[in-house]
Amino acid sequence: MTKHIAPLPEYDGSLLLRELNHRVNNELTGAICTISAKAVESDDVVVKAALLDVVDLLHGYADVHKALRMPDPGHLTDAAGYIQHLCFSITKGRLYRLSMRLLCSADDLQLEGQRCWKLGLIVSELLTNVARHARFDDRHPEAQVKLLLAGNVVKCAVSDNGSASDLIVHGRGLTIVGELASSLGGRVHSSSAAEGSSFLLTFPLTESEQRAAGATRVVLKRSRMRRAHRLQVPRAEDAAAG
Repeated sequence: MTKHIAPLPEYDGSLLLRELNHRVNNELTGAICTISAKAVESDDVVVKAALLDVVDLLHGYADVHKALRMPDPGHLTDAAGYIQHLCFSITKGRLYRLSMRLLCSADDLQLEGQRCWKLGLIVSELLTNVARHARFDDRHPEAQVKLLLAGNVVKCAVSDNGSASDLIVHGRGLTIVGELASSLGGRVHSSSAAEGSSFLLTFPLTESEQRAAGATRVVLKRSRMRRAHRLQVPRAEDAAAG
């Protein structure tokens, strides 16, 4: 009997990344379940507390990993919402343990799914470097992420008020950041001083992203015009009084 076997779809980068994402999620979930079970079984209060602290830490890592999931590569993505959610997850999962404050601001911006994901990877890597290697001495740790749209150029600034170590300036993570920036058609400029470090990523919008940005500008302009018109129209009671 002849059997017809349907051909498997061709493996591309997106499919491999989804598979990797699935495996990491499963492994984190497995680790959380295993450690949670050991915490329940333990009669030692100190051991139980330590295990539950590890569970909490792994939950934080899992949340950051989920926040970094690649959006649909075939559609435009709300980059501002993506980056803000990522910053919230990083703060909850990593930075709060260091008592580090993270401020995030973002302009309305639509990016292609894969490009938005690469932007998220860059922001995550830079914040991870700050959390691991920056020295704050007696200063309260603070970092900032600003996502701006200037014409048809995206500017993303990541800064902190700590003293950078050589691992931040010359580490492998920055090599990866540079390669990701190049894949976006952009570059990263860095500066480091005793009062803090800063990184500025710039890259141009694609044609589809430019069209989306143009439409957003039109909507915002009309909204401002309507708001200004409402402010100019006198209220009925004011008109009667006049």
